[in-house]
Amino acid sequence: MIVNSKYKDSVFTKLFNDEDRLRELYAALEGIEYDPTIPITINTLEDVLYMDRINDLSFTVGDRLVFVVEHQSTLNKNMPLRFLSYIPRVYEKIIARRAIYKSALVKIPKPEFVVLYNGPEKMPEKWELRLSDAFMGLEDGEKISLDLIVTVYNINYGQNTELFRRSENLAGYAQFVAKVRENEAAMPLEQAVTEAVRYCIKNRILARFLEKYGSEVRNMVFGEWDWDEAKEAWQEEAREEAREEDQKQVLELIDQGYTLEQLKEKLTKNLQKGR
Repeated sequence: MIVNSKYKDSVFTKLFNDEDRLRELYAALEGIEYDPTIPITINTLEDVLYMDRINDLSFTVGDRLVFVVEHQSTLNKNMPLRFLSYIPRVYEKIIARRAIYKSALVKIPKPEFVVLYNGPEKMPEKWELRLSDAFMGLEDGEKISLDLIVTVYNINYGQNTELFRRSENLAGYAQFVAKVRENEAAMPLEQAVTEAVRYCIKNRILARFLEKYGSEVRNMVFGEWDWDEAKEAWQEEAREEAREEDQKQVLELIDQGYTLEQLKEKLTKNLQKGR
């Protein structure tokens, strides 16, 4: 299999970049009954890539602007900050540029931020990430002018069973990912993905989607898994570089005549400054 580097979507965005599937997903997340007549508009910014991949979905449904992101590896705790930089561009896309200069109040859909996590680490079924957790110097109970709350759902198969009961497509996606990981323990990744596609089609799991986009899905999954491995390697390389830099700095300080206590004080200050 030749991996096409031009594929930018993830399997998740390919699957849910569809109005009917998004309605189902939204209803499942909100815990409401599915209504096929709810107006929904996809407004994902496809020119905004996260490390060369599109794994975001943005859509308006009723009076809400919903952002959904999928994570397959270690969850990024900076998701609120990432959403903060993303949301202005989406509002610019859905609101007339001149409207904000009018004196009348411009009504805008209220935002919701969701991350669907299916990485290998054991995590709770649901939790929150807050932008305010990143603020420096914030006192307990202090009122702040800006915050952004992200709700995280664990969508590893076997978790959040009620959510899966409400969304057949999300359940199917979770089963597909689980099958790829199960296969990968016994065979090369390329074969693991191919066998997972065959298994799911045979067992009527996302069958229509996989029959239509099977070859693209193979490329996407192979690229996603390969990306995660590369990212881990880069992170380890960065840690190694940081350790080498620390060792170099210590040696330089020793050459300058610093005592042990002075070294501790100097390095502590550097860490607090974020170097």
